[in-house]
Amino acid sequence: MNKNVLLIEDNLELQNLISSFLKSYDYDCVVFSKPLEALKDFEENHHLYSIVILDLGLPGMDGFDLFKKLKEIKNIPIIISTARDDIGNKIHGFELGADDYLAKPYEPRELVLRIDATLKRYINDDKIKINDLTIDLDKKRVSLENQEIEFTKIESEIFFMFIENMNKVVSREDIVNQTSLKKDTKNRTIDMHVSNIRFKINDDSKEAKYIKSVWGIGYKFTNDN
Repeated sequence: MNKNVLLIEDNLELQNLISSFLKSYDYDCVVFSKPLEALKDFEENHHLYSIVILDLGLPGMDGFDLFKKLKEIKNIPIIISTARDDIGNKIHGFELGADDYLAKPYEPRELVLRIDATLKRYINDDKIKINDLTIDLDKKRVSLENQEIEFTKIESEIFFMFIENMNKVVSREDIVNQTSLKKDTKNRTIDMHVSNIRFKINDDSKEAKYIKSVWGIGYKFTNDN
């Protein structure tokens, strides 16, 4: 299981305490105190993280606004860690899709238990159903009408990159940089791999249900059918 945590907390003493405690439980913790820096890192490296621990009282941006921006980039589990312990903020957090809400102060061990429980839920429910496609994110398997699809290694890497960036444009450059394709791979080779994926998931490039071409840039996987 991926145990990489993005911690966004502007109280440096608490930041160090939580980070050190998580590391003692084998979690890799990347920390930020400034929301814009955290957001920039998440835009570039969201595929590396399995969960976010988010403070609400941040400098320059409200935590709830940052929460929404993070979720727009990737549907990742988020635990809110905050001194705002009133019921109104807690309800708003859960309405936005928070997986848990911890009011400060709390014991770091409790946070570890909440993280463990949240990630277990995501592993147990780590399947996406889109029309006739069933996508197992944990096992990296895809089935069409209950028949497992046999992707090549590259096809699988590209397909799950599309899924991770659902409804977002993925450039050919991104595909080269974030898969095991060689850096000098030609665009037509990338397009061939995508064409093979389309065929295997029963998607028609002329009337695409899932993988839509974005002229001059790359592709976008949509689930709005």
